[in-house]
Amino acid sequence: MTTPKSPSSRSEFSYSDSPQHVAQRHYAAKRRRRKRLFITIATTLSVALLASVGAIAFALADLNRSVVRSEFQLPMVEDTFVDPGEQNILIMGMDSRVDQNGNELPQEIYDALHAGGSDDGGYNANVLMLLHMPADRSKTVGISIPRDDYVEIVGAPLGVSHSKIKEAYGLRMSERLGELNDDNEGLSEDEIYQEARAAGRQAQIETVSHFLGDVRIDHFVEMTMGGFYEVTKAVAPINVCLNQATEDSFSGAYFAAGEQEIDAQQAMSFVRQRRDTSEDGPYLTDLDRSRRQQAFMVALAEKLKSSSTFMNPITVASLMDATKNYVALDSGFDAITFLRIAKDAANHGAGFITLPIVEFDEIDGKAVNVVDVDEIQSIVASIFDGSYWDQPAEDSAPADGTAEESDGEAGEAPAAPSEPARNDAGNAVYDSWDQPIRTGGVPCVN
Repeated sequence: MTTPKSPSSRSEFSYSDSPQHVAQRHYAAKRRRRKRLFITIATTLSVALLASVGAIAFALADLNRSVVRSEFQLPMVEDTFVDPGEQNILIMGMDSRVDQNGNELPQEIYDALHAGGSDDGGYNANVLMLLHMPADRSKTVGISIPRDDYVEIVGAPLGVSHSKIKEAYGLRMSERLGELNDDNEGLSEDEIYQEARAAGRQAQIETVSHFLGDVRIDHFVEMTMGGFYEVTKAVAPINVCLNQATEDSFSGAYFAAGEQEIDAQQAMSFVRQRRDTSEDGPYLTDLDRSRRQQAFMVALAEKLKSSSTFMNPITVASLMDATKNYVALDSGFDAITFLRIAKDAANHGAGFITLPIVEFDEIDGKAVNVVDVDEIQSIVASIFDGSYWDQPAEDSAPADGTAEESDGEAGEAPAAPSEPARNDAGNAVYDSWDQPIRTGGVPCVN
């Protein structure tokens, strides 16, 4: 009897060698390889995600520990209860060409500023915007306060009871420096400097609160020019849109008409431009600069809608480094909570307005904006109670329909909320600084 050969013999055909089973074995092996590859990829992504989240959490925690902070009080505000849902945050953009410790900025930033060096500028709050974020986030509003509004300076530092609203910070800081130097209780030079800046913040915050109707301010964010540059560099490019081509030899602005991407250096020019030095460019004023700043905030809101913006460890690290060196916050300000609130507000949409002026004038040798305090406080109250966007249109222009020019800058009185026109590309078009502006898309401005 012949013994059959083993089915494993390669010289004989067996059932397991049928084309069907060969294909099944090949498919099973391929599936096992795919599974191993999937596990490898999933593991790698998980580790990368954990590392990213860990790096971001560490950066934010480090920010909360190391950023410059100071306290403030609002003695004229009756209701100081902080609603954890509602937030009123004052953003102050400083004119100083130094960091939060008084040190010079990197030369790269001075080159981008087109505004001199560390000896130029001062401690004026050239950008003042109160960000009102209601609990439902549905009507978040940024209220721009023109820097030259002539107002009461709370506390009358250095004997100045009324002046441009932007000067409250520098006046009180200078006064406090003198007090500390006259009566030094063993403080170091750095401690004197920081205490004087804290006094300046207190005066600026209190002056803004009183001007707007003794409104509650929960937190502040103070940013230097260097901070704006570094933050923009971290999230660039930014999409902006201009109604007309424009250039300005003072700010270094040189922009085409239409929607375009800009880098950090161009962003500095974009938000600082207040004149056009070309032969046929648009007529711009300091109030148009406020509109540019609002348009930039809208662009940042669009960035906030992208989860990748704050899930990139490199971006977050750059933002945190900039914040530590160029930003000051109040003692109760939590960066992690604010980022969550800001992203939530960006997703729900926001609006920006510039408070109206009555006319331009010159007082005590200074070119100022004359304002109607009652009208301004009424507008702010309507924003806080949510009725501002529902009001019927009103003509708030001066009697002659114009605002006189002062110091080379002029503007028109603001109009009531209205829907903007759109250009051929679908961008909302804002041809005046006084039109309320909404987030959503890239707005075209002057």
